[in-house]
Amino acid sequence: MAFSYSITLSSFLNIEEICKTLEKLSAIGFNQLEMFGEPDEANLKQIRDVLLSFNFKVIGVTGMWGKISPLGWKRRLLSNDVSFRKYSEDYVIKCIEMCSYLDGDKINICLFSDPIYSFDVTHRLISRNDKRKVLTKSFSVLNSLANRSKEYKIDLLLEPLNRYSTPYCSNLEDALFVVTNCENLGIMLDTYHMNIEEDSFEDTILKSKDFLSHLHFADNNRKMPGFGHIDFERIISTLKDMSYSGTISFEPNVSCINYQKDLSLGIKFLESIELKYQ
Repeated sequence: MAFSYSITLSSFLNIEEICKTLEKLSAIGFNQLEMFGEPDEANLKQIRDVLLSFNFKVIGVTGMWGKISPLGWKRRLLSNDVSFRKYSEDYVIKCIEMCSYLDGDKINICLFSDPIYSFDVTHRLISRNDKRKVLTKSFSVLNSLANRSKEYKIDLLLEPLNRYSTPYCSNLEDALFVVTNCENLGIMLDTYHMNIEEDSFEDTILKSKDFLSHLHFADNNRKMPGFGHIDFERIISTLKDMSYSGTISFEPNVSCINYQKDLSLGIKFLESIELKYQ
């Protein structure tokens, strides 16, 4: 059985009008996407009507955390400042409501903290014990948000990023520590971040099996699969072996309006791999 593929609409922000993007994605063959998580900035009725006009299904909402968004710096679920934590909690709730309105069923959250100005994120690692002390403080709010999400029949998924984005939840080990202490919280993996932090794609995917509900695919250079050096054949074969049935969303960096060829080549690259394992 072939995997179900989607694409993140956040990859195309500030490139062109959304209608142009949807027209191009539809022409390539996409019919599923993740809506970018900016509920305060979006005219949801208008967006829903436009998506329906192109026959796109929204599978979920991409959380806009960190530098991906002008407002991302305020979204810190691990902050020591109660106002930042409250803002972040309210943001997730709005994304849950947005996701429900657009008939999606998943949202990714990332655990950002306050800036650590004395910490050189390019060379040092935070110890496991120090990570867990900070992560443990998030259990209460994460349980509350996961329960709220479940009421809407939406999966709230924790995405570990790499150490250069956030040092406290930067790999599967960190994510598993959180989700095993937070009922109704799942995991989403991203191949770009895994390439930096994990020793083995295969082992990481297999260890996540009980919690894995979604994946983001991008190569090591943040381009479409096949444009870098990540071993997507090993990833695909592992997912096939564990009978993964969730959706896979492409999340490439896109910097110009002539992106259709690269998207098409990335899709064909993965389809050629899938054919070997059917």
